[in-house]
This record gives sequence, C-alpha cells and structure tokens, in this order.
Amino acid sequence: MSQLSVTLLRLGFLVLLWLLVLSSIGVLRADLYGTRVTARGRGRKAKAQPDAVAEKTAAPTRGGTGVRPQDEATPARLHVSSGPLKGTTLPLGSAPVLIGRAPTCTLVIDDDYASARHCRIFFEAGGWKVEDLGSTNGTFLGNQRVTDPVPLRRGDQVRIGATTVELAQ
Repeated sequence: MSQLSVTLLRLGFLVLLWLLVLSSIGVLRADLYGTRVTARGRGRKAKAQPDAVAEKTAAPTRGGTGVRPQDEATPARLHVSSGPLKGTTLPLGSAPVLIGRAPTCTLVIDDDYASARHCRIFFEAGGWKVEDLGSTNGTFLGNQRVTDPVPLRRGDQVRIGATTVELAQ
C-alpha cells in the first residue's frame, strides 16, 4: 500500500471519529436542555393556525356562532388550580383552548399522563364545553370521564393527569 493511501485512510478515520464525537455532544446537549419551547404571543398577535389533528378528532361545531358574548355570567379566563403550572391563567376568547404536551397547544402541560393534544375547551351554543381528543389516559370533569363534548360551567374542574384547570370569572 502506498504512503498516500495510508494517509488518506488515516484522515478518513479521523473525520469519522470527529463526526462521532460531535453527534454524541449533540445528543447529550438535547438530553440536558430538553425540548425547545416556542415563544407565545405576549404583546404581539399570535398567528392562528388550524390544527389538523384537533379538527380530525374533534366533533364538528353544531349550531352556535362560536363567538363568545361579553356578559357577567360568562367565564372570562381559564385558571390552573393544581399541577406544575398552578396559578397560570389564560384569557378566554372565541378561539378554542388546546391542552396537551405538544408545543403547538395553547396550554402546554409537561406531564407523563397527558397526550400531545389531550383535550380542548371551546365555546359553542352559548356556553363553554370540554372535549377529549382521544387521549390515552382520559380527561375528567369532576370524577366523570369525558368522551363527548360536555358543557362546562364556572367552577367545574377539568383534570388532565396531575393538572386541574377550571373556568373562572
């Protein structure tokens, strides 16, 4: 074997060794720092993107305009009352609130018992409703498991894994 061939083989092995080292560092960095959380629209309008998975698994809107009336009896926010995000409050509008582990959800829950797109809370026919989106561990309203869209009133507690959310004024 010529000296040139041996040198090229050595350089090739050296490049492969560095690729292995750099890929190992990339994997370790991803494990240490976790998933990148996308910035939510604070102070700027967030782009409304249709959620194809939620649209496929969610029941179609039956009646109602989906526009929330602004009166005193209608809850105006969603409050996390227990779990890792305890104290978090989300204002409610006409858009549905998706809850799950996916970074595209409105309320992102880091819980092993929550699915990527676990449930949605939406306004329909004059009131708020909660609907399970085919989650593995289920969505519970009080102690009842939610399968179909169920009306949700102020003070009702919706449990998703270790997290509990409720409608508040």
